[in-house]
Amino acid sequence: MSSLVQSVDWLAIAPPVIAALVGLAVLVADLFVGEARKPLLGWLAVTGLAAATLMLLPLLDADRSTFCLVGDPGVCSYTADRFTLVIQFLVLGGALLTALLSVTALKDADKRLPEGEYWFLLLSSAAGAALLPASRDLATLVVALEVASLPAFALVGLRHGDRKSSEAALKFFLSSVTATAVSLLGISFVYAATGTLHLTLVAERVQTVDGQLQTLAQTGVVLTLVGFAFKTAAVPFHFWVPDTYVGAPLPVAAYLSVIGKAVGFTGLILVTVVALPSYAEVWGPALAALAALTMTVGNVGALGQQATRAYSAVRLLAWSSVGQAGYLLVPIAAAAYSGDAEKSIGSTLAYALMYGAVNLGAFAVAALVGRTKVLNRVSDYRGLYASSPLTALLLAFFLLCLAGLPPGIIGLFAKVTVFSAAVDAGLGWLAVVMAVNVVIALVYYLRWTALLFRAPDGEPAVHRVPVPLTAAIALTGVLGVALSGAPQLILRFTDTGLF
Repeated sequence: MSSLVQSVDWLAIAPPVIAALVGLAVLVADLFVGEARKPLLGWLAVTGLAAATLMLLPLLDADRSTFCLVGDPGVCSYTADRFTLVIQFLVLGGALLTALLSVTALKDADKRLPEGEYWFLLLSSAAGAALLPASRDLATLVVALEVASLPAFALVGLRHGDRKSSEAALKFFLSSVTATAVSLLGISFVYAATGTLHLTLVAERVQTVDGQLQTLAQTGVVLTLVGFAFKTAAVPFHFWVPDTYVGAPLPVAAYLSVIGKAVGFTGLILVTVVALPSYAEVWGPALAALAALTMTVGNVGALGQQATRAYSAVRLLAWSSVGQAGYLLVPIAAAAYSGDAEKSIGSTLAYALMYGAVNLGAFAVAALVGRTKVLNRVSDYRGLYASSPLTALLLAFFLLCLAGLPPGIIGLFAKVTVFSAAVDAGLGWLAVVMAVNVVIALVYYLRWTALLFRAPDGEPAVHRVPVPLTAAIALTGVLGVALSGAPQLILRFTDTGLF
């Protein structure tokens, strides 16, 4: 009789496990640490996330799998391949930058944000987000998705006595719970039709589903797609984004804009391209339509933001993130039509890495300005160059990267990569829609950039930059500049090896 005891590859699962263990350590330490020493918890969280990120390095040389079926060692629940490592780098690196922003935010919050709970929730969410790209069965995928999502609800509404924060958390919670329910219903239909949860086995068996179960399988595919569309903030499932970003603490909004999206898109890729390639004629057109709708609504929403409206800077970044989600959907849709699906997915990963670095940089500067300008309006950035030249230049660089204009070469490179994925797949109409949206986005990105260099109204505000905030801005700036100098590195790094 074969043994049911499996050996565990601890090195393969180290990145999410370290994040989870440090989260538990922070929660326990919070019970014994006095108020004066609470900031040490933040630095423990930063150290833990840095260690989890560094543990990706030993995994670069070969694919590793664990939690495999006893009778079939080729079918596993956890796989650390190049695709997994790219997303884990984005997630854990993004969580590390969020933690650096949070150290300052918690200090400025003056006890309105409980530190122990905050760091525990952030690390728990990061652990779930790091587990998700390695998931190779639907059960692990859903568990990872919820471990990443549930702490995020609490993070949004964690600020004491803030109605705006509570309202944002409620909207986020209701939309995400709806998405989870729809996804679970779809996954249960797929399981009922195929009799398995492992993605590679689903891909094999879904092609030979009995005729009586064909409708059940197709319904499962559609419902699963709808559920993940909620998670990625694709239109028309985006309504929670602006209010949630405004109500959440700014580092949490930054986290949701990058890591939240990475979680949704990773799940979408695993379900469509890995588990359901034979249903490409169903999810391909659906994702192409979602991409066109999402980028258009997002960019038009960002264009309509008034510079003098309260929190308009955060709202603009929120609507911009919806538009960017549309661009990220394009190569996934193209994978349905392309003969080289791996290349298409590589384009999404390349764009996600670029977007993650520069968007977190933009949020870091917004966090800096928000320390003196509480309402964080776009008009508050007028004359930033006069008071903080380097900060203004970096924000201008981040905005130009998001717009895809030089000197933000990495932004231009990423957009061209996505554009070519659409053209190569024969989606010429989607490439045209994307080109129109890039032009729309230029207007609001350049409008904000120009404001930085105009003469300030009155005496320019002096922005004192704490060390953690300086580190976050510097890291994103160095990464953006380095990738703009050698953009081909990002394509080599995102050669997924997923298939």
